[in-house]
Amino acid sequence: MNGPIGTTTSQNTATHAPHVTLIIPVFNEEGSIGPVLAEVIEVMNQQPYAYEVLVIDDGSNDNTPAILKSASQRHPVIRVFTMFSNSGQSAAFGVGFSECRSPIAVLMDGDGQNDPHDIPMLMEALIDADACCGYRANRRDTLSKKLGSRIANRVRQYFLHDGIRDTGCSLKAVKVEFVRGIPMQFRGMHRFLPVLWLMQDARIKQRPVNHRVRVAGKSKYTNFGRLKETIWDLWAVRWMQKRHRRFHLLKEKATT
Repeated sequence: MNGPIGTTTSQNTATHAPHVTLIIPVFNEEGSIGPVLAEVIEVMNQQPYAYEVLVIDDGSNDNTPAILKSASQRHPVIRVFTMFSNSGQSAAFGVGFSECRSPIAVLMDGDGQNDPHDIPMLMEALIDADACCGYRANRRDTLSKKLGSRIANRVRQYFLHDGIRDTGCSLKAVKVEFVRGIPMQFRGMHRFLPVLWLMQDARIKQRPVNHRVRVAGKSKYTNFGRLKETIWDLWAVRWMQKRHRRFHLLKEKATT
């Protein structure tokens, strides 16, 4: 079946199973989320598979909720979920994982810096992989942010040896079975999704993606604030790595 599920020409998003779910957490992005959603729909309407868009409003207190309501009314393909209070990006992604109705999830930010035109490339990589992580080959951020991200990636690599070039890039595609059951109620867990997938024997590819200048709103992170959280998170995930045991069920034991 071609085209999106839930566009104005579709009768009901629940009558068909989408092939891919886009999951977009937002918090106070009134200046960017409208254009982001318009661009996402434009790109996805050109793809040969059905889709849905889940937007998780992480307790915004600006005009973001009104913009999301208007967008979902114009495009029923958009499903909006609202957090009672600001709970963090990991919790918002967790809502998207639990509400996803597709075999594939695409993760992206709502600030306009991720380019939706990269989504088909990530999807194509899943032909012979379980996940594909984008990395910002030409990052359009301040020098301090670039330096902070570079240091964080190197520290993470030293402890976790996951081989992921840019875990801070939200643009990722993954088969949904690899996100079910991940404890996303812990703040910062979204930064370690690739290593958690590797612990499930996921085959992961990486692709360079376009990165754009933020034109509205402001970043929700500072280098120092992220560093404080990441240090504790690293120890927690490293502990999970060391304690993790893989097991495979051979067959059900016959009862006679």
